[in-house]
Amino acid sequence: QVQLVESGGGLVQAGGSLSLSCAASGRALIRYTVGWVRQAPGKEREFVSAISRSDGTTYYADSVKGRFTISRDNTKNTAYLQMDSLKPEDTAVYYCAADPGPLSRGMKEYQYWGRGTQVTVSS
Repeated sequence: QVQLVESGGGLVQAGGSLSLSCAASGRALIRYTVGWVRQAPGKEREFVSAISRSDGTTYYADSVKGRFTISRDNTKNTAYLQMDSLKPEDTAVYYCAADPGPLSRGMKEYQYWGRGTQVTVSS
């Protein structure tokens, strides 16, 4: 199985940027599609973005399209989420997830999850 550890969260003002990383260990990340999912207080988990194993196909939630960029470096066993033009409504715990199944345009039952990293955007 693969273990995932997120990093890069923090506090930022509206309009600012953060870059999240998801470091994988245990198995090669290239075996998995990778997604970012977030959960705000009192709300359900929400799909943010996903990326295919190696051909670069990406999907984004409408709420982040044009502001967030997902990427991965399989040689470093790491996936990334670059977040620009952040808004207070982006405040949430951000989770990295991986799955051996096909890429999904939206929320899915990922097999592996990290513990999450907090992102707080102040107005």
